[in-house]
Amino acid sequence: MEQLAKTVYRTPLTTSTFLNNLVGKNVFFKMENQQKTGAFKIRGASYKMSRLTEKELQKGVIAASAGNHAQGVAFAASRRGVTAKIFMPENTPEAKIKATENYGAKAVITGASFQEAYEAARLEQKMTGSFFLHPFDDYDVMAGQATIAIEMLKQQPFLDTLVVPVGGGGLISGIAVAVKHLQPKIRVIGVQAEGAKVIHDHFHRLPSPGLPFMGTIAEGIAVKEPGILTLPIIRHYVDDMISVSESDIAQAIVYMLERKKNLVEGAGAAAFAALLANRSTIRSKNCGIIVSGGNMDLSRLGFIQQLAQGGSLPCLA
Repeated sequence: MEQLAKTVYRTPLTTSTFLNNLVGKNVFFKMENQQKTGAFKIRGASYKMSRLTEKELQKGVIAASAGNHAQGVAFAASRRGVTAKIFMPENTPEAKIKATENYGAKAVITGASFQEAYEAARLEQKMTGSFFLHPFDDYDVMAGQATIAIEMLKQQPFLDTLVVPVGGGGLISGIAVAVKHLQPKIRVIGVQAEGAKVIHDHFHRLPSPGLPFMGTIAEGIAVKEPGILTLPIIRHYVDDMISVSESDIAQAIVYMLERKKNLVEGAGAAAFAALLANRSTIRSKNCGIIVSGGNMDLSRLGFIQQLAQGGSLPCLA
């Protein structure tokens, strides 16, 4: 992935004695919250953009995103000198909207969920002929995200488990394929929020996959439909899928802020939340955690602390 070397950071892999003792295993955090644009999404967006021709880009690019893919696309488009229009759901944190616009893209706020923003973006793409850059259901995007796993195995060769947040599945698909080809014995575990766990349900082949879509503080992984390309990959390469509650996620955010002095968004805290909630059942000696992003709206910290202490979830849907 030489194409990404000048675009993305090789983010640190860190640990914490306190958190290791808390969960009873060595935990290594891949700090993608410290990546350019504050999240891993720049990897897939940049790699996809590098594969497009000038003809494909001449009418600009369109994307749909709850925020992090938006910033990745905006940054990558600015590097290529092309226009970008990003459709974002109404519950997108203001910080992500402003950051997207600061990278030079036009943000269009529409729809109550990612799916509605996605449908609006697809309609716009058909009318304008712009190139649609999918946030997860694209092999090049998955390949870009796979570089996270490649870096982690170079930084810590003795990992035996990776825990990965899952929205539409692009991140875990890329990571799982890379890991299973490089070190097949490493377990890959996906994590979804209980309020948006459609891939979790499909993975476990539940009789009626999916639940009514609910609000979640992990809006970055709140997706209503699994990817057409990602779901078969997940079923083939991923070892397990688990879900976490809102209070689990909130507690992980607080731990990361208090103990590692890192501000992590809900989606970025989901993997660690899963380890905290399942510390006795996730069997691992050296466990890798993907901290996927840190683009948190600071106005949410108050009720996140309330959730961590056992409060209820405000209406976010």
